[in-house]
Amino acid sequence: MNFQPKLPFLHVYSKFLQLISPLQAWREGSRLLSARFLGCLLVVLIATLPFLENAQTGVIGGAVAIAWLMLWLSDRRDAEDQTVPIWTPIHLPLVSYWVIAVIATLISPVRVAAIDGMVKLTIYMLAFVSMSRMMRLGWRSILIAAYLVTSLICSAYGVQQWYLGAPELATWTDPTSEIAGITRVYSFLGNPNLFAGYLMPALPMGVIAAIHWKSWGMKALGAITAIMGAFCITQSQSRGGLMGLAAAGFTLALLLVYWWGKRLPTWTLPATFGGTAGAIVLGTILVPTLRKRVGSIFGTEDSSNAFRVNVWQSVLNMIKAKPILGIGPGNKAFNLVYPQYQRSGYSALGAYSVPLELTVETGIIGVICYGWLIFTILSQAWIALNRLRSDRDSSGLWIIAAIATIVGMIAHGLVDTVWYRPQVQLLWWLAISIASSFYIAPIKNEE
Repeated sequence: MNFQPKLPFLHVYSKFLQLISPLQAWREGSRLLSARFLGCLLVVLIATLPFLENAQTGVIGGAVAIAWLMLWLSDRRDAEDQTVPIWTPIHLPLVSYWVIAVIATLISPVRVAAIDGMVKLTIYMLAFVSMSRMMRLGWRSILIAAYLVTSLICSAYGVQQWYLGAPELATWTDPTSEIAGITRVYSFLGNPNLFAGYLMPALPMGVIAAIHWKSWGMKALGAITAIMGAFCITQSQSRGGLMGLAAAGFTLALLLVYWWGKRLPTWTLPATFGGTAGAIVLGTILVPTLRKRVGSIFGTEDSSNAFRVNVWQSVLNMIKAKPILGIGPGNKAFNLVYPQYQRSGYSALGAYSVPLELTVETGIIGVICYGWLIFTILSQAWIALNRLRSDRDSSGLWIIAAIATIVGMIAHGLVDTVWYRPQVQLLWWLAISIASSFYIAPIKNEE
């Protein structure tokens, strides 16, 4: 009697095993159905981000998602990756947010458009679990190197634009401001704010690569990428990018001092805190264009600031109309609903603030759940960082790069939504996958 309720489940499970058994047999001799093939797809995805259209990147991302799904269905937990944990603490808030987004899509007033956003969100999340899995199988440095090499190429083109000049492809600067007409570099990405968002991981990952990697050639790659990436962010004149760069650099410096803290004098941490802050302030004061650009962040005299304030007020009205679960994910859903609330002359393709965009798309419940996800990511990264620091395992330095990248992207995302573009969104998940890849499941004591 006690086993009868389980019989329907056992029957369904048995049918499921019969369905995937040919797939498991195919995996035994297939090169396409292997972790290595998934890793190669991820390298291609990361290496081509700045050069392809969003739709083309979506095709590669879809291929990654399908490859991961095929591996998951055929997974026997064999010798290839039997040490890879299926579930980490990050997965619970991740799946919870995905479920909330699904519900928001189903009840969306623009359901068809929201489905498009839901597909993109799913691809991003599957890219994350794919990258996390491959990093545990030894691909961490390969995936990071793919980004560093590509960002170095983009930075080189950005430096060329800074030196030779580059035409504006849109009205990026208030024509009445003191810095109207300055060159804002954008490299292959066609937008200086997007370029700054794409380069946000370059400084922390480049610095850690220069410290951690053994080869002098790879150390040089990391150092040059970090320097050129930081320089190009400043020359993009993206105010959100400058905020993110300052936050990422500040976090990187403090965590590096913490990492080496036992071998450094006690005054090193406060000196680093004050010195880094002083360097940021001094650099801003001494470079005229930066000083004027940073100064324009405050107040609404700059037309860009006034534009954002008006968009934010319209977005708040959207949130008031659908406060619990929002309008559904994706820019297409936003573009259909926003005109109903926009102020005359203030059309927008996004909320120009990631927290506001999250709240519009998935409501108060969704933004709280995403906050839970970020808190879990940072807390698990901190736990892993301290464990590896105690063990004197230098691979833990990558966690510092991941945390600094996440902090920088959060700072940038407060005033912009380039975070939603695949060139930035996938790097966000790359940083999270670095932190996730160091998770070790607690050993259960069996008595």
